[in-house]
Amino acid sequence: MTEIGIVSTGLYIPETYMTGREIAARSGIPVDVVENKMGILRKPIPGPDDHTCEMGIKAAKQAIERAGIDPKNIDLVIYIGEEHKEYPVWTASIKIQEEIGAYHAWAFDVALRCGTTIMALKVAKSLMLADSTIKTVLLAGGYRNVDLIDYNNPRSRFMFNLAAGGGAILLQKGVKKNVVLESVLVTDGSFSEDVVVTAGGTKNPITHEALDQGLFRLDVTDPEGMKRRLEQKSMDNFLKVIRESLYRSGYTEKDIDYLAILHMKKSAHQYVLNELGLSEEQSIYLEEYGHIGQIDQILSLELAAQQGKLKDGDVVVLVSAGIGYAWGATTVRWGV
Repeated sequence: MTEIGIVSTGLYIPETYMTGREIAARSGIPVDVVENKMGILRKPIPGPDDHTCEMGIKAAKQAIERAGIDPKNIDLVIYIGEEHKEYPVWTASIKIQEEIGAYHAWAFDVALRCGTTIMALKVAKSLMLADSTIKTVLLAGGYRNVDLIDYNNPRSRFMFNLAAGGGAILLQKGVKKNVVLESVLVTDGSFSEDVVVTAGGTKNPITHEALDQGLFRLDVTDPEGMKRRLEQKSMDNFLKVIRESLYRSGYTEKDIDYLAILHMKKSAHQYVLNELGLSEEQSIYLEEYGHIGQIDQILSLELAAQQGKLKDGDVVVLVSAGIGYAWGATTVRWGV
């Protein structure tokens, strides 16, 4: 089997932040709960020029520079950012392709909410193995769903950690460095309409009245029912995709050296580590960043590299979850 390796990553984090204290003031939730239970000390929020695709472009340029490659040698660009972007009904990957100078590539967008990066790694690897003409693939995108949060809506409380940023991953075929092994995804359609932006689609078109009522933001249609149903499945599915990804890659949870996990409430983060037998040193809790959607895994990898948590031969697992609901994990054999 030809190996697919991560040759570089890129990251863009806005300079503007919202603190846990500010979230507490806006929502009426005690500061202690925001900081210690929800696990948000601060989170990046977009500045005036921090548009969704644009943040992905900045991260992509960084990844290309770090890899030292000519963008004309990129064969495929996959947009992994959010659908809340510069324009509705717009293909962001083609914009990224143009801005980075990947003139010989083709491009498309994918979406699985906060599970998009994991899904895109699986799609990209499959395409690279199936198509001999695809040797270098760029995954890039941005996230600013923080725009869609109403801090006065208690139903959306679990999403108060949403933040902003951009990320990129550059993959190459035949590279024995940071080898992408197996990805596993689980989706459950029983949650498909639990979290939605209630206005702006065909069911409820945008109107002055909808705007006045704030219906352009994320909302939860059945918060108690969703919580009850999700609590039964979420942690089980987190662990399921991690273990299955490891198993298909030839490892077990005892082999994990680092877990690149999305931001979640502190107790849930600790639960996952405990169930896998991992120490806090084998992951990074993103309390200074909140939840930047599908960028969290890229952010976690970058922070881990900066802090010296990654070494050659390490077994690294990237894990995510996205509303809808989707859970996904990818195992990577780090280094050379």
